[in-house]
Amino acid sequence: METEEQAEEILETLWIRTVENKEDSVPLNELGKARRPIEQLTKFGYISLADNQVRLTESGRPEASAVLRRHRLAERLLTDVLGAGGDALVHDKACKFEHLLDRGLDESICSLLGHPKVCPHGKPIPPGRCCQQENAQVQKLVAPLSQLARGQRGKVAYIYASESDKLQKLIAMGILPGAPVTLIQNFPSYVFQTRQTQFAVDKEIADAIFVRLMEAQAGSQNGVELPHGQGRDKGRLARHFGWGRAKRG
Repeated sequence: METEEQAEEILETLWIRTVENKEDSVPLNELGKARRPIEQLTKFGYISLADNQVRLTESGRPEASAVLRRHRLAERLLTDVLGAGGDALVHDKACKFEHLLDRGLDESICSLLGHPKVCPHGKPIPPGRCCQQENAQVQKLVAPLSQLARGQRGKVAYIYASESDKLQKLIAMGILPGAPVTLIQNFPSYVFQTRQTQFAVDKEIADAIFVRLMEAQAGSQNGVELPHGQGRDKGRLARHFGWGRAKRG
């Protein structure tokens, strides 16, 4: 059943507040003044309303998770592929973009980005079926350092390190978003170069560094070809969301 944009935003808020932040419920007056989306979600059985408190139902949880997943994948796409900058700008554009992502298309984007686990703000992206299947039919633009071939290069897209000591170790190496990296060897350890320095790390660290792979250049064997037509799609997306005037960081 299709939900309106306002209803999807309510589902997204309910997921963040009740699932991620562990709140028991959300006061009705904090979900906006429009009655129609609340009535729609109640009719679909996605939410329950009692004593002016709103809760997700068991039927509503997967729907809310899917909405939030599309939003955070949109943020990831806008940041990693279109090069958007600024938290407020990314969030605003993602709010508009997420409603354009049909079910199924979000899985293609997820595969394209290498099944990211977190959004640019470090919040978890709910996994989809494609994350278990590891759909290899779509060429990845972002992949863990551990999955690069020798000689492959790119720039750090983001770091996913659940333990603070690993994150501090990577920061001390200068492994920050935007840093150039080239994989030198992948056995017995992962050796990569960033700027003029080479580092050797184990697989656990290499798994935590997600690299935005470089597009193939004429005569180069180290780049990664974009899927057919993707360059044109990227340009159309940029024009559609007014990206031509975005600041470059």
